[in-house]
Amino acid sequence: MKLNFSSFKNLGPGLLFAGAAIGVSHLVQSTRAGADFGFGLIWALILVNLFKYPFFQFAPRYTTATGESLIEGYQRLGKGILIAYFILTLGTMFTIQAAVTIVTAGLAANLFGITDNVVVWSAIITFISFFILMIGKYQFLDKLMKIIVIILSLSSIIAVIAAILATDKTFSFVQIIPKGSIEIAFLIAFLGWMPAPLDVSVWQSLWTIEKNKDKTAQYDTPKALFDFNVGYISTIIVGILFIALGALVMFQSGNTFDSNAGKFAQQLISLYTENLGSGSFYIISIAAFTTMISTTITTLDASPRAMAKTTELLFNKILPKNYLIWMLLLSFGTVLILTFFISNMIFLVKIATILSFLTAPFFAIANYTLITSKHTPKEWHPSLTMKILSFLGIIFLIGFSLWFLWSL
Repeated sequence: MKLNFSSFKNLGPGLLFAGAAIGVSHLVQSTRAGADFGFGLIWALILVNLFKYPFFQFAPRYTTATGESLIEGYQRLGKGILIAYFILTLGTMFTIQAAVTIVTAGLAANLFGITDNVVVWSAIITFISFFILMIGKYQFLDKLMKIIVIILSLSSIIAVIAAILATDKTFSFVQIIPKGSIEIAFLIAFLGWMPAPLDVSVWQSLWTIEKNKDKTAQYDTPKALFDFNVGYISTIIVGILFIALGALVMFQSGNTFDSNAGKFAQQLISLYTENLGSGSFYIISIAAFTTMISTTITTLDASPRAMAKTTELLFNKILPKNYLIWMLLLSFGTVLILTFFISNMIFLVKIATILSFLTAPFFAIANYTLITSKHTPKEWHPSLTMKILSFLGIIFLIGFSLWFLWSL
């Protein structure tokens, strides 16, 4: 596809995917992977992105080919699948939102300095995100993400180049297989949100529905797949960049990341400023903060949007203010969780990411079953190569989940 202004305008759900993905998994988990293992977990990042790719890609493929979201597709596979999706989402949405909000709050505390209380900042950020979604809705997210992804990508590339030029160390690219329950638990947490939890595929399909409401976009299946690929490749590149930053600055330095959200954010920003100079503090802080606030906003939008659609299908009727009710519930639940888990951000992130990985096989199997079923037009069924990759991906996700459970 020829890349021109029209192509850029048609970008949307794919960059929203990138905005949701490039957050905790990159700022927190990828940086920690580099700090703890050097470049030794590059294999894990590449493999999980490869094996998750089909199941994410099936979302824009199915939605633009049929005009309906994955949630409606799950209903076509059977009400039991829809109920299972409802239970899994209800069981993970609060932890996921809390994890991304606390990281954002830690960055805000360092950037604005009004208070170092991350619970207060979490409440403020949740309120601001809620207000933005009520006023700006999908159209705001669509425009915002195009700016955010460009800012983060450029700032990350500059930071890594500066880190390479500033170091005189030699680094090994020998790949490492984690051993022991602690290292394996981190690996599973790292894989869980890399590039994103698989339920984000459902969000992608809902955003695609919203994008199709813009009659000037001409958002057909080929354009949707191009949009998604741009977003997906962006998440892989940024993930590698953050591993490199952790490896170049912190690996074998004797420093470890703090579990307190505020202190962790301070360390994270230092990764940049140590290499780019103290004058870059505000530029890097704003880039990191806007990255996380965009993730916080997209997740606060997506989970209630998904639950609203799910409950409407389960009860077979339109429920007044359904999206608003779920957003309010998620907002209050997030602040409540953070009130009790505020002392250990790393632990909260680990819970959220492990839960996401353990539920990944369900979404992988459901998405593959749907895209190869009679409910998807034959011309948009995946190729033989994609089918083989899907089978390998399902085996990969189930295998690592069993490995984790066995190692407990």
